[in-house]
Amino acid sequence: MKLEKVRNIGISAHIDSGKTTLSERILFYSGRIHKIEDVRGGGDGATMDHMELEKERGITITSAATSVQHKGFHINLIDTPGHVDFTVEVERSLRVLDGAVLVLCSVGGVQSQSITVDRQMKRYQIPRLAFINKMDRTGANPRRVVEQLRNKLGADAFMAQIPIGAEENFRGVVDLIEMEAYTFEGDQGEKVVTSAIPADLQDEAEEARVAMLDSLSNYSDEVMELLLSEEEVPKAMIYKVMRQAVLNGATPVYMGSAFKNKGVQPLLDAVTQYLPSPLDREIHGRDPADEANKMPLYPDADKPFVGMAFKIVEDPFGQLTFMRVYQGSIKKGEAYTNQRTGKKERFSRIVRMHSEKREEIDEASAGDIVAVMGIDCASGDTYGNERDYCTLESMFVPEPVIKIAVNPMNRGDGDKMSKALQRFRKEDPTFRVETDEETNEILISGMGELHLDIYIERIRREYGVEIEVGAPKVSYRESPTREVEFNYKHKKQTGGSGQYAHIVGKLIPIASDSEDSFEFEEKVVGGRIPKQYIPAVEKGFRDILGKGPVAEYPVVGTRIELLDGSYHDVDSSEKAFYTAAQGCFREYFKQAAPKLLEPIMNVEIECPENFQGTVTGDVIRRRGLMTSNDTNEGMTIIRAEVPLAETFGYATDLRSMTQGQGTFTMELCAYRQTPSNIQEDIIAMKKKAELAGAR
Repeated sequence: MKLEKVRNIGISAHIDSGKTTLSERILFYSGRIHKIEDVRGGGDGATMDHMELEKERGITITSAATSVQHKGFHINLIDTPGHVDFTVEVERSLRVLDGAVLVLCSVGGVQSQSITVDRQMKRYQIPRLAFINKMDRTGANPRRVVEQLRNKLGADAFMAQIPIGAEENFRGVVDLIEMEAYTFEGDQGEKVVTSAIPADLQDEAEEARVAMLDSLSNYSDEVMELLLSEEEVPKAMIYKVMRQAVLNGATPVYMGSAFKNKGVQPLLDAVTQYLPSPLDREIHGRDPADEANKMPLYPDADKPFVGMAFKIVEDPFGQLTFMRVYQGSIKKGEAYTNQRTGKKERFSRIVRMHSEKREEIDEASAGDIVAVMGIDCASGDTYGNERDYCTLESMFVPEPVIKIAVNPMNRGDGDKMSKALQRFRKEDPTFRVETDEETNEILISGMGELHLDIYIERIRREYGVEIEVGAPKVSYRESPTREVEFNYKHKKQTGGSGQYAHIVGKLIPIASDSEDSFEFEEKVVGGRIPKQYIPAVEKGFRDILGKGPVAEYPVVGTRIELLDGSYHDVDSSEKAFYTAAQGCFREYFKQAAPKLLEPIMNVEIECPENFQGTVTGDVIRRRGLMTSNDTNEGMTIIRAEVPLAETFGYATDLRSMTQGQGTFTMELCAYRQTPSNIQEDIIAMKKKAELAGAR
């Protein structure tokens, strides 16, 4: 395969813009499939949505890869999800692609997830085309969408086509370079019919062509000169300059209706004409010996191999690792070195993917996207011929925003569940698993409620484990608020030597921000308690701090001053003083008016300015304290301190308040006193749970 004829492209967009429907048409028109299936409604579901869950819900969950041939070009195509919950799928696909198609809805235009996808494309400097889909919908307005591309995304966007008719009268498009009309006939729009531009559109087409050439003149002095001298710009020059413009960040806009089989073939032609081949992209690796030294990588099959594992899927036959080959080539059965671990691993099989189907190949070379079997690695690992040859910058992984507690319904399913969680954690870098040391619960965190919902459903189906989902428990703390003096005697007489210990002192509340603030000071004079027993007293106090007497939460903010006491020559021992300290704490801590402290989170919320009032009001309703409020280019950044207990489900609430455009991050700020009415509720809930457990 000639490299200049290879295109590695991704299709990304906001939810429900028609990415998967468009992919299905591309597969059909390039002869990869012979029957069009739809995302929703009967049949086998779209080819690229191969998971049961995807077919049922009509959404894309994992990115699927395939390859097609079109007019002598080899196109590797990745269809990505639109939901922000699966954003890592888009992130890792764009990391290894050379070009992309940004799909927009003719009515919705630039929506929240289009903005996120645009940010991801810019992060990896991916040249792209825009495709305005659903031109047959009521309210279709492509000109408004182009305006939004310019204003909201700051893209240098211009129309490369204008529509013939709109809404239910949408029939085809006018190509502004060839100045011809294309309509799509046949049962499935497979015949592209070329004709003269309808008379009523002639003026509009001329005008749009001038606007397109005007945009292109920014990328070529020759076009600029011809326009200034009012001469005709030759077609060959327009094609050449259009490609240059796309490689330098311009976004030509195409349009159609994938569902109605219109406008897909001209888009495919544009992909092959303007999007980069692997030869057009400059890729740099890092020299492990000198991080600052950038190594250029060349898409040359004869140079040493460098490839990146960008996605991992566990499968009944073992781990399937999707890999982009940047330089050199790989052969089936050969061993290559993981640059991160330094281990040599054998690529037992190399396959080319078509959604979930696979086709065995013997070798792959620079510019290819394939899947490898038989290796054990993590997402983002670089492979090479030898150790410490080169590493590629890994992809950006966003921090999870939501946590829930999970438990298997049947005790015996614990092993199966942990196996599933380990597998998903390996496949998806945004899915985290941890065990809460205090509550001993297994917590899973991810990008949103849908994200975790899908994983819980997958554990149920793929592993047959029924899971109980609980809101994560908040780790409260207990702390004294009043100083008390104690005088405690521990006496036990049994046969043989007894136990005797007597301690006198003060229990004092101290200000505490730290997790385990406990101070112990002994001021005993005149040997009233022998020195060797003092550590046992301190240990006794420390060991009981784990479970406070109010609601069995850890105790913080306490200082013990040991002032006096007495001992018995025979009956006193370290054990007796240890027991005395514990008994003393149980008895006197309750007299120190203990309060519950709750974790307060520093929350930073980013949302469009027009939602500021709603979001602020909601933060206050959640017992939040506003700390600052800034506005930057139409976005408001609100900082507040909110109790952790009030933040569960916030990701979903914030999205619904801000039409999906709000995002937030949070981290622990401090522990503060819980209001009395809430403290009473917590203690009552705790008692109720204990009673239920006892039954």
